[in-house]
Amino acid sequence: MEKIDRSYLRYLRYAIQWSIFFFLIYAGYNFYLFVDYFSSDEVGAPLIPPVSRPPSVEGFLPIGALMAFKLWLTTGIFDRIHPAGLVIFIAAVMMSLLLKKSFCGWICPVGALSDLTWKLGKRLFGRNFTIHRFADYPLRSLKYLLVLFFIYLIVVKMSPLEIFTFLEEEYYRIADVKMLYFFTKMTLVTFITLLILFLTSLFFKNFWCRYLCPYGALLGILSLCSPLKITRNEDACIHCERCTKNCPAALPVGDKVRIKSPECTGCLTCVSHCPAKGALDMSFSKRRILNPLIFAVLIIGLFFGAIGIGKITDRWNSAVTYEQYKRIIPQTSILEHPR
Repeated sequence: MEKIDRSYLRYLRYAIQWSIFFFLIYAGYNFYLFVDYFSSDEVGAPLIPPVSRPPSVEGFLPIGALMAFKLWLTTGIFDRIHPAGLVIFIAAVMMSLLLKKSFCGWICPVGALSDLTWKLGKRLFGRNFTIHRFADYPLRSLKYLLVLFFIYLIVVKMSPLEIFTFLEEEYYRIADVKMLYFFTKMTLVTFITLLILFLTSLFFKNFWCRYLCPYGALLGILSLCSPLKITRNEDACIHCERCTKNCPAALPVGDKVRIKSPECTGCLTCVSHCPAKGALDMSFSKRRILNPLIFAVLIIGLFFGAIGIGKITDRWNSAVTYEQYKRIIPQTSILEHPR
């Protein structure tokens, strides 16, 4: 048997994930400075802030993006308030339809942080724990129930006119500001909730992603349509079970020929650990294998290509003016959700 070492795939994914993560930390800091500037009631202060607003923070508004996505599909109207959020959402959807749930496995900063947390827990306690399958299945259903609730509420119940009206409300204009305040003006309940999630994630792999993330659930459902899937060649497999042991989603890779599960993020961790040449690959079918480096290039190309198209077509920067920010941001705490 010819052995191979494809550990470089893990490090390539880490490099991409963490580059995006730290870029978003930088963007978040600039957004904090931007909001802080307009939070001041200082008389005579210049209208132009010292830092520009980073549109990438809109990636943390997936529910609004889902609403904007329906509006765009049904009316052709592209959200002008948080267009970057819609562009990122479209990119994530396209990635799932074509390249498995690779947005979660390669791009999502929450996924990167979740990955780091369980690895920290393993280092601290010597192992991670697993929830018995009789509890695991019901818990996993929670995120699918959540996404079905949002789909029912937005896709089924809300009309395009209702969505358009909501997206033009002052409340939605500063939805990104409210998300920032969720962390910078954290309530005790929020702090305790996040602490519980962190501690739980130390013991159980990707607890948030596995059981609670509705965004990941939606992308997972869409990823069932992807022509690409992790495929095992029984003739080349040596049954070492390294693929199963190292799968972040705890999938029985070593027992399957094709991994069709919506839990698979296309992270290629299993492929990177497989020592047998030709035994495990991302492929269209058993015989049509896709080079893993090309798979990574397609992920980056599709995600950043969508952003590039958004910028070229002027669908990236928000239409909210500095005058509106100056007027609305000081009122953030008293703005109520439209009913």
